[in-house]
Amino acid sequence: MRSLITGDIPAPERAEILLSGTSSDAHTWNLVFLQLLLEEAGHRVANLGPCVPAPLLVEEALELAPRLIVLGSVNGHGHQDGLQAVRALRARPELALVPVVIGGKLGVNGPLTADRVRELTDAGFDEVFGDADIGAFVSYLSRFELRVAS
Repeated sequence: MRSLITGDIPAPERAEILLSGTSSDAHTWNLVFLQLLLEEAGHRVANLGPCVPAPLLVEEALELAPRLIVLGSVNGHGHQDGLQAVRALRARPELALVPVVIGGKLGVNGPLTADRVRELTDAGFDEVFGDADIGAFVSYLSRFELRVAS
């Protein structure tokens, strides 16, 4: 697995969640928070870091075969970047059934309208979480019976 932060690093054994920032979002604190939240809940996580272009996200998803892909953004461009990413993921038949979610600050003008959320789900996201929806995200994760990290 390649990381845009550190270069080549070994993938965690059987990473079950692939975590990534969006292509234009250089923030890392949100991804570190999400990784810690996921690991504390017992999930194995491969964190690609910030500024991940869609082709790299697809490549890593194909290599790791995760049970869930999580995209996080806090720069306000998550809607636009997310559409590009999920369309690239859904274009690959091997990834068609992998749940993909996005969350964070997805628009520059506050929370997304229902039409903008629908645009994301129509493009292929299974769930869309706003920046205040951490409880809903944790509830969503409870659907996955993932192995405990070691």
